[in-house]
Amino acid sequence: MNNAMLAAVRTLLKETFDGPEENASWYTEAKPASGLFGTLEKLSAEDASIPVNGTTIAAQTHHTRYYLWVVNSYLNGEEPIKDWEASWKITNVDKITWAQFNNELQQEYTKLLKKIDSFDSFDEQTSNGLLGAIAHSAYHLGSIRQIVKAIKVISQT
Repeated sequence: MNNAMLAAVRTLLKETFDGPEENASWYTEAKPASGLFGTLEKLSAEDASIPVNGTTIAAQTHHTRYYLWVVNSYLNGEEPIKDWEASWKITNVDKITWAQFNNELQQEYTKLLKKIDSFDSFDEQTSNGLLGAIAHSAYHLGSIRQIVKAIKVISQT
C-alpha cells in the first residue's frame, strides 16, 4: 500500500478490531486481545445480554456490525436504506445468535479491509467514511469494555 493515509486507516482499524501488534499501541491497551474481537470472544451470550445503563454488549455489537455494513455499502457505491433505531433493538441473545453476531461483525470488518486494500486514493466523502468507521468502532469498543467491567462487578455482588 503506497498511500500513507490508507495505511494509517488500516492500522487503526486493525488495532480497534484485532488489537495492537507486538505490544505497541496507538490508542488501545498494548496487550494482546484488547481489540473488539479479543474482548468479545471472552464473553458468553448471557454476559452479552446483561443490561448496564440502558444497553447491552449484544446491542453494542449488533449496532457496530450494522454501522460497518452501512460504511461498506457506501464504499461500494450503494445508497442503503438505514434504520439506526432497529440496529439497537436486539439486546438479548442466545448462544447461536451471539456467535452469529460475532461472525457477521468479522465479515463486515474483513470486507472493509479488502475495500481499503483496493483503493489507490480516495475523495473527501470516502475519507470521512473511513475515519468515521475508526472513530465509531473505537467508541463502541470503549463502551463494551466499560460494560465488561460493570458486569464483572455485578457478578461479584
